[in-house]
Amino acid sequence: MGLVAKQMKTDAQSIPTSFLELQENLFTLQPIHSKTDYKKAMKVASDLASRLDLNKEQRDYLEVLTSNIKTYEDKRFIGEKHTPLEILKFLVYENGMNGSDLGRVLGIRTLGPAILNGTRSLSKTHIRKLADYFSVEPGLFL
Repeated sequence: MGLVAKQMKTDAQSIPTSFLELQENLFTLQPIHSKTDYKKAMKVASDLASRLDLNKEQRDYLEVLTSNIKTYEDKRFIGEKHTPLEILKFLVYENGMNGSDLGRVLGIRTLGPAILNGTRSLSKTHIRKLADYFSVEPGLFL
């Protein structure tokens, strides 16, 4: 059975109510192996997590889905050792940003491209700003 993510409507009646229906209509619960499936799983999880009216089966489905997402992230992002620059480039890419956008986060638009191409390094101030902006541990950039 392949991974499936369909557009979810926002009203309570449009969300499947049983665990099986959730898998059939939103996202099949199986290991996540690709960035595309990861993005689909994140979208479904985000849509469900933003709701306050989930029943027990919907909450259980969300719990299993987020567990699968965490397993994928742990293998994909933590299992491999990456340099701080590789991690930063990944975060910039995943957030649809470019060097100028990164520079704006750091307070100097021209600084972003210089950091990304390796001609400037990250200062402690930059690390703090990046950790806050991307909601990650500052240690990723050390």
